[in-house]
Amino acid sequence: MSDKQLGDPSDRFHVDANVQAHFAWLRTRLAAERTMMAYMRTAVSLIGFGFAIFQFFYKFHQSPEFADARFPNAAWYLGLALIFCGIMAALLSILQYRWTLRYLWSGGFAAIAGMASEAKQTPLYAMSFLLVLIGLFAFFAVLLRLV
Repeated sequence: MSDKQLGDPSDRFHVDANVQAHFAWLRTRLAAERTMMAYMRTAVSLIGFGFAIFQFFYKFHQSPEFADARFPNAAWYLGLALIFCGIMAALLSILQYRWTLRYLWSGGFAAIAGMASEAKQTPLYAMSFLLVLIGLFAFFAVLLRLV
């Protein structure tokens, strides 16, 4: 596809700056944030489940009254895989959210935003990057068996 096909939305749509368009833009922006938060909830769940599964079976395996497991590293691999999937879900959601916001602020859509600039951001980025850091800490803690 050429740049003309993927270019400015005002090239493809006629954008009227009116009240209905402004509130539609706000609804779309808030929907993008809700989608991002849903991704973050999923990422937190995956990271938490991965860490919990590893911890449970690691403590279970160290208990003297139980026999050795047939596959002693299975919980370790499963925990790492779930934590990795959570981190990837968080990173991909950040990229998708950024792409969506860039599209909403492009060309004619910026005229109906009703705000001075794109610089008005929510704390969603900060919380998302913090979650990625927590996920990386959990991943390396499980990988190196520090916990």
